[in-house]
Amino acid sequence: MRALFQRKPIDQLRPVGGDEHGHGLKRVLSALDLTLLGIGAVIGAGIFATVGTAAAGAAGRPGAGPALILSFVLAGTACAFAALCYAEFASMIPVSGSAYTYAYTTLGEFVAWMIGWDLILEYAIGNVGVAVSWSDYFTNLLAGFDLHLPDWMTMDFRTAACIEKIGPLVRDGAFAGASGSCAEALSSVGVQPDVAARLAPSMAALPHVFGAPTAFDIPAFVIVMLITILLVIGVKESARFNSVIVVLKIAIVLFFIAVATTFVRPENWTPFMPNGWGGVGAAAAIIFFAYIGFDAVSTTAEEAKNPQRDMPRGIIGSLAICTVLYIVVAAVLTGVVPWSELGSADPLAMVLEGRADWAAGIVSFGAVIAMTSVLLVFQLGQPRIFFSMARDGQLPPWAAKVHPRFHTPYVTTILAGVFVAVFAGLLNIAEAVALTNIGTLFAFILVSIGILVLRVREPDRPRPFRVPLSPVTPILAVIFCSYLIYKLPDSSKWRFVIWLVIGMVIYFLYGFRHSGLRRTEPVPAMFEEADPDDSAARTKRGR
Repeated sequence: MRALFQRKPIDQLRPVGGDEHGHGLKRVLSALDLTLLGIGAVIGAGIFATVGTAAAGAAGRPGAGPALILSFVLAGTACAFAALCYAEFASMIPVSGSAYTYAYTTLGEFVAWMIGWDLILEYAIGNVGVAVSWSDYFTNLLAGFDLHLPDWMTMDFRTAACIEKIGPLVRDGAFAGASGSCAEALSSVGVQPDVAARLAPSMAALPHVFGAPTAFDIPAFVIVMLITILLVIGVKESARFNSVIVVLKIAIVLFFIAVATTFVRPENWTPFMPNGWGGVGAAAAIIFFAYIGFDAVSTTAEEAKNPQRDMPRGIIGSLAICTVLYIVVAAVLTGVVPWSELGSADPLAMVLEGRADWAAGIVSFGAVIAMTSVLLVFQLGQPRIFFSMARDGQLPPWAAKVHPRFHTPYVTTILAGVFVAVFAGLLNIAEAVALTNIGTLFAFILVSIGILVLRVREPDRPRPFRVPLSPVTPILAVIFCSYLIYKLPDSSKWRFVIWLVIGMVIYFLYGFRHSGLRRTEPVPAMFEEADPDDSAARTKRGR
């Protein structure tokens, strides 16, 4: 048990490869750069896709209606408490690794492994949801040029199977006699009964494999594989490039607000809370996906000019700006059309169609660009997590293998890319979002607990930024995040438990036996500079 919870001392941590020879990451990011990085990672599929079904609800999940505003406040509050905890850690431990490293120094190796395994849900499965949403907006963009892809090429096989099954049962605009998982699955992704009825004949005509339609989201698959190829070759993002993309994202959101405001009808805000607090809480658990990414700022700690000062500013600043934008979008969106009609995978473009089609096309184009950058950032982050775990001996050495020409972790980049691309073609956005949310909320809870533990174990350690009102703030973070987990569908909770069990099995079969903390042979330590001629050093230089 002592070995399971063995901790890595904070005093041993320092940026990998950051020596006088210039083998480390350069500290070039200011507080503004970090804030823009956070906004760049946050504004994506969440605000462009999940707000629709969060407002309208789905089978077995009530919608928030116009009270979607309160749902954003609730989810934003939970993130704010967690962000303060991330900020304290980032100011104390200015190295890469984010929640994985924080857990290693406070809660021990086993918890660190579990949170590293859990972060796969945030980055990989989260990117599945982003890719699916990207495909929806890309398809709408093509339709604006009168280019139409076959239906089976733009949807997942489960949605296609459900349309085939219950589409013919539609009567008077409702799924007559249809209930259960299929009705819930269709409503959760914004497929209305009339759409299901229209698509049912084409689904029935598809070739079948093992009794299921051979539907596959081709655009989602292709965009992920293209990004994977670019990352293997060695795409390098700069703060300047990210700033340009962020300016474009904010411009698109402000453009939507400006145009859609002219179509707002105040009567659509009544009743304000049609399903009470139950609808508000259920919607908050879903639109939490819109906030995922602000914690990615902490992974750039080794590149910040003054991490002790600027990391907290970047994390909290990006979250505050995005929350304000989200609340205004929610107010405008629910004011344009009745909340019950918002069940769509592309709600921002949908509410402008028929009112300002030219504006809907601009929003779709902006969403495609915005989500492309999110795909790139998160697809770049997943291999880095594997890379960090491999350095600790938690994964096999090949997980840290660097391409001899491109100097990128190409093995894990390709594996992560194929994984995301395949599941982006097979899963719908509702399944990806729910699983991503519970994984990220779990990580937030562990980081908040880590703050409480470290305050007890090392109360005198210098903290450039201190969580205000501790221990109240970390405890509130745990409570709020736990409440959002409670409001998620039961199916997501069971899938999450299964995912953690798989992670435990891998840890005990490999990670525990190969841990760098218990190695007896002399090998370069994780946070120490190795001989410049050995393979480990070459790996560091490549990274």
